[in-house]
Amino acid sequence: MAATFTKDDELAVNTIRALAVDTVSKANSGHPGAPMGMAPVAHVLWSKFLNANPKNSKWINRDRFVLSNGHACALQYVMLHLLGYKLSIEDLKQFRQLGSVTPGHPEVHITDGIEVTTGPLGQGFANAVGLAIAQAHLGATFNKEDFPLIDNFTYMFTGDGCLQEGVASEAASLAGHLQLGNLIAVYDDNHITIDGNTNVSFTEDVEKRFESYGWEHIHVENGDSDLAAIAAAIAQAKKSTTKPTIIRLTTTIGFGSKLQGTHGVHGAPLKKDDVVALKEKFGLDPNAFFSVPQTSYDIYNKIAEKGAEANAKWDALFASYQQKYPAEGAEFARRVAGELPEGWEKHLPVYKLGDAAVGSRKYSEVVLEALAAPLPELVGGSADLTGSNFTRWTKAIDFQPPQTGLGDYTGRYIRYGVREHAMGAIMNGLHAYGAITPFGGTFLNFVSYAAGAVRLSALSHHQVIWVATHDSIGLGEDGPTHQPVETVAWLRALPNCAVWRPADGNETSAAYLVALKSKHTPSVLALSRQNLPQLENSTIENASKGGYVVHEDKSADITLISTGSEVAIVVEAVETLAKQNIKARVVSLPCWEVFEEQPVAYKLSVIPSGAPVMSVEAYNTFGWSKYSHEHFGLDGFGASGPYLKVYDHFEMNPAGVASRAAKVVKFYADRGVPVVSPLISALNNVRE
Repeated sequence: MAATFTKDDELAVNTIRALAVDTVSKANSGHPGAPMGMAPVAHVLWSKFLNANPKNSKWINRDRFVLSNGHACALQYVMLHLLGYKLSIEDLKQFRQLGSVTPGHPEVHITDGIEVTTGPLGQGFANAVGLAIAQAHLGATFNKEDFPLIDNFTYMFTGDGCLQEGVASEAASLAGHLQLGNLIAVYDDNHITIDGNTNVSFTEDVEKRFESYGWEHIHVENGDSDLAAIAAAIAQAKKSTTKPTIIRLTTTIGFGSKLQGTHGVHGAPLKKDDVVALKEKFGLDPNAFFSVPQTSYDIYNKIAEKGAEANAKWDALFASYQQKYPAEGAEFARRVAGELPEGWEKHLPVYKLGDAAVGSRKYSEVVLEALAAPLPELVGGSADLTGSNFTRWTKAIDFQPPQTGLGDYTGRYIRYGVREHAMGAIMNGLHAYGAITPFGGTFLNFVSYAAGAVRLSALSHHQVIWVATHDSIGLGEDGPTHQPVETVAWLRALPNCAVWRPADGNETSAAYLVALKSKHTPSVLALSRQNLPQLENSTIENASKGGYVVHEDKSADITLISTGSEVAIVVEAVETLAKQNIKARVVSLPCWEVFEEQPVAYKLSVIPSGAPVMSVEAYNTFGWSKYSHEHFGLDGFGASGPYLKVYDHFEMNPAGVASRAAKVVKFYADRGVPVVSPLISALNNVRE
């Protein structure tokens, strides 16, 4: 049955426009144009289609909504208020103010009802693809005949800016291949970006592009007022079960403003006379601000009631499901709650001195193989580097449309193709959905391609795991184009991002242990290609602290501190130094962020006062001053050649470490002043 609309619906649309204008005007900052243009589709979607319960915003089978063009967040905040989420009129008045729940762009965990943090254009588009993949996977895994536990849709608003960003193109291509019929994108085709009309830079045929990706496409010519056509388009999109759909909605940016249709209404508040004229045009009181007619509240109260009823019906369905399928029901409940199964840690590989040396990418593969069965929430893949990242376990099934014969939607291994950026943003969407812990593999150097998504992982507290192999000059022949020398420095500088560079098997197991327990922190595992021997004092428990003493000598003349493949080199250097009557202790620091969380007394026991500390790492030395007095690393790019020769070229070998350590010992001895730990700090309030 076709959706019907009345004058009350028109009033609701105009109320949404006016509220968005007032919200931006009160803050004297923001973007009113897109909210004014997209108010009709927002009202149609929320009033006729969106299945959600404002009183239980985390209901697992709710429809997901993503505002990829996050600068239009005044629209989303208005809709959340009208529908009855925890967002009041007073909150709208605090738009973009310090400490408010209505920040400058939508941020998950800050505003009730926000699914993902958006703003950097294109990220939300790829997040929505991740949400759609999660729904398809969990539905295929847990649904039974007559028990459609997971059958929600993902709706996403997007704009010209998002569609120009490469991450959206990557994600759209993959979504078409995966035939995600549960994904519906509404493209706000208003022809305006910050620079002006899109004819200056963006003249492609978007519909043809998405058709080539394998999407359905629908055009609504009058997105400003044809509510029935908008509703018909969404209804048609929902019927497309084997293709995602993009609805090209032609709108007028800033509809109703004197500046409508121009970039002047894109990113600046309307002038006072314009606000007055706009409200008069829409039959609203020009002297009333943040005003909502009771008829509009009534419409949305009824929608909220329907959402609560749908939630209650689902609760009853799940209760019956648990009775008929107790094992599956218990597993589903555990995963939705974000709890790890009891005893899963016992499956982590443990190593001892003398065990065979292999690359840490291989140690990682052993972990994934061991955890695949006990942790079914682990869903991962690789950006076309499966054979190099070692990310696929033996019995893995590929996540693919069943009709392709390449796998099915129960599959937990995602073939991302050469799409690192989309992979990162899709993983954020997978985690945002719930009941999934995503991981993705690429070379460490190419995590840089996904920097925008990694940053949003950290900002949004998404638990995603990057399996980042080929972590240094140790990858050898591929040379400086592939050898990361600066990548880890910026990752370590990123707040709430745990960067692990394990030096052996136990440290690799520890990295996974902590990463899987860290529900609100992304982790990057920088893994070697070359073989790494097991270390003295290396245990999962020790490494789980982020740093520990590998080789102790209480009378040491120097502490050598290192990570990853260079720790074994440093251990060898200790023997060279001993021949010069120089005593050295060795510290492995696989994860700076986790080490920082340890008690001060422990950290000072690892990096004490009394002797100089020299760091050794085959990267740029940026950042090491917080842990060492002197730093041995690279001051430029890497080089092409067999990896041992490359290490020798940079003197990153036992002899090179020992010669520099001897120089450091002499320098500090000649100074004749006490050496204090680099951890001692007034601003950090760290004392002996």
